[in-house]
Amino acid sequence: MIDFDGVRERFPALRREVGGRAVAYLDGPGGTQVPRSVIEAMSAFLSAGASNLHGDFAASRASDTVTAEARSAIADLFNASNPSEIAFGQNMTSITLAVSRAIGATLRPGDNVVVTRLDHDANVWPWVLAARDAGCEVRRVDFDPGAGCALDLDGMAAAIDDRTRVVAVTHASNAVGSLIDVAEVARIAHRVGALVYVDAVAYTPHGSVDVQEIGCDFLVASAYKFFGPHTGCLYGRSDVFGTLPVYKVRPAPDEAPDRWETGTQSFESLAGVTAAVDYLASLGAGGNRRDRLTDAMARIGGHEAMLAQRFLDGIAEMPSIRLFGTNDVKRRAPIFAIEIDGWTPDEVAADLGAEGVFVWSGDYYAVEVMERLGRAESGLVRVGFVHYNTSDEVDRVLGALERSMIG
Repeated sequence: MIDFDGVRERFPALRREVGGRAVAYLDGPGGTQVPRSVIEAMSAFLSAGASNLHGDFAASRASDTVTAEARSAIADLFNASNPSEIAFGQNMTSITLAVSRAIGATLRPGDNVVVTRLDHDANVWPWVLAARDAGCEVRRVDFDPGAGCALDLDGMAAAIDDRTRVVAVTHASNAVGSLIDVAEVARIAHRVGALVYVDAVAYTPHGSVDVQEIGCDFLVASAYKFFGPHTGCLYGRSDVFGTLPVYKVRPAPDEAPDRWETGTQSFESLAGVTAAVDYLASLGAGGNRRDRLTDAMARIGGHEAMLAQRFLDGIAEMPSIRLFGTNDVKRRAPIFAIEIDGWTPDEVAADLGAEGVFVWSGDYYAVEVMERLGRAESGLVRVGFVHYNTSDEVDRVLGALERSMIG
């Protein structure tokens, strides 16, 4: 088992106080918090001084090294075949807009792209824009609110045909926590030669990502969600990564993965990305970093399933709370969308925030999800747990929710 008390000691922000009580960062501002090792890695890089890539002097070579190390770290995290299949960008949204623009240049009238109503808008609207500009059709795959917000895989198969060029799908819903069988989606899409783009932002902190097992063409995640800095991390299968018509300036490299990285990267953030992966690996056992990561994520999954079940059992005793999504912990990430009778989501979030319990309210950019649930105007309250949370914190959240219902 992971020493979770020891884990908490590595996160400086978790020891802050609000109103005399320790902060409970559940799905806190900007995502999860970062361990001290990530902060120190970024600070050390900045303190040493660096320059842009590919110069024949020490400061530039330091940037070359930190970039190569970050590619290697994310290749291990995603189980990519080679670090050259990893590129970085400002964030997941910016990366997805860039990839959608490149793929969009290959689209023709009569083609179609497939998106889902479970996705964050960053994996919906870029593809809608690309299809619009190319005169293509957009097909949306639905989910069933009455069946735990499960994605309609039969509907997915029906939506994909020999004119489908790209299928965009989330690994886990950032709104309601639904887990998606992305390997099955990839299998269906590849029967007609469509590219598969997976948003793994909400999944990566909770489970082991394996692009080879999924069989996707692209996969993207945000380091700030897996305890690192605000940097987007992109996997691209080598035979498509180097051939798509990337939008870039003329002096930029023509080879992958550099061709995808527009302008100068945040090298201090890349130092933090490597430190975040190494932090996760430190929670597991194994002969190499990939093995340690796989073991760590299995341990994290077990701990988070316990937290999730405790939360689900608790809100089941509160008739004024409605859960959106499945109550089966095996079919969901520990991300919960709820509402309380008589309270707006903003009121609930503010009430909990005053007690040092940080949750989100609104649509969290999951526009299609909220429209499908009939909550486009108000949104919902999102409560999320990660591995540094404790059973006591689950009980604390439940107690705060109960007090909110009492008023």
